[in-house]
Amino acid sequence: MIQKAIFAAIASAVLFTVPAHAEGDAAAGQKVFNQCKACHENEKGVNKVGPTLKGIVGRKAASVPDYKYSAAMLAKGAEGLVWTEENLTAYLPNPKAYVPGTKMAFAGLKKPDDVANVIAYLKAHP
Repeated sequence: MIQKAIFAAIASAVLFTVPAHAEGDAAAGQKVFNQCKACHENEKGVNKVGPTLKGIVGRKAASVPDYKYSAAMLAKGAEGLVWTEENLTAYLPNPKAYVPGTKMAFAGLKKPDDVANVIAYLKAHP
């Protein structure tokens, strides 16, 4: 009985020390970001087909000046969507499902590690 209680206590301690979101690898994320570079840059003020992703983590959706967003993305911004790690984690695997009507043509990042890594890269280069 005591062994079960000790095991439960250790398991609880481990469970509560694991982060809710996997911390990605920024170096690996830089490689994943190459998939994004056809349409996006990570430089301030440099918009391409898509808006700059410089400072995306923590930024309100549809808020880059001088970029023409889709009506769907503008509506998300007006609703108060902020690109938190959680929201980016939900968006990046399937942008069209997360923001129906978006003009982003990219099908998404299917591997959770790729999502975590590209977010880590964007956080490391704000």
